[in-house]
Amino acid sequence: MVDSFVTIAGIAMFYVVAGEGVPIVYIHGNTGSSRWFSRVMEIPGYKTIALDMPNFGRSGVLPEPVDLHRYADYVAGFIRELKLEKPVLVGHSLGGAVAQSIALRYPELSRAMILVDSSSPRGLLTPKDRYPLIEMMRKDRTFLSKALAATVPTLQDSAFFESLVDDAMAMAEPAWIGNAEALGKFDISERTGEYGKPVLVIWGKMDYIITEAMARETAEAYPAGDLRIVESAGHSVIVENPGQFRELVVSFLRNVK
Repeated sequence: MVDSFVTIAGIAMFYVVAGEGVPIVYIHGNTGSSRWFSRVMEIPGYKTIALDMPNFGRSGVLPEPVDLHRYADYVAGFIRELKLEKPVLVGHSLGGAVAQSIALRYPELSRAMILVDSSSPRGLLTPKDRYPLIEMMRKDRTFLSKALAATVPTLQDSAFFESLVDDAMAMAEPAWIGNAEALGKFDISERTGEYGKPVLVIWGKMDYIITEAMARETAEAYPAGDLRIVESAGHSVIVENPGQFRELVVSFLRNVK
């Protein structure tokens, strides 16, 4: 794998590239980074690109306020800057909302979409009485570690998990509450019928953040949507069961032109 930086609208964005072929752009979730896709970078026949969005990982910090469509604009700029020809968009969790924003607002920039334990087209509401818990995660690594562990219940690699916690701690301060607020305001449900390209929704049955009803709502919102359930994973099949994730992606992409 090769890592690099590119500057988009004045913000340095970190990314990692592996392989050759049809491009796949990996968009991480809240408190995430490109590292969450490190176990699924090798997909034969495809060029995978995992990025750190602004406010995350090793990328630069955006001025407030936080807005998911703004994240999408930067990822769209990234796709254009790297001259990626109609990539497959893969969005995990919050990154699923970002992927949907790109797909609907910039349809020329994708050939298909894969949503992994993703926010629905209606976003995801976090009650304000939970905001103090988010602040505790920002300030207390031990508390954050316990919260992240609950999202990956079957992950056994402690060293790798600690690297994910490291990246979560690097998230910009305004994004902690800002991302929750932005997800609560996100709603593109009235436009999903416009996207007729293939959409695969992958959901882990042990996911306590996204319910099965939410996953089904997302798949059914798109004309060519399809849902696949992974029994042995929580909120993050990409790190918990990367082999099954790769199998689902390869099978799905056989019918994507």
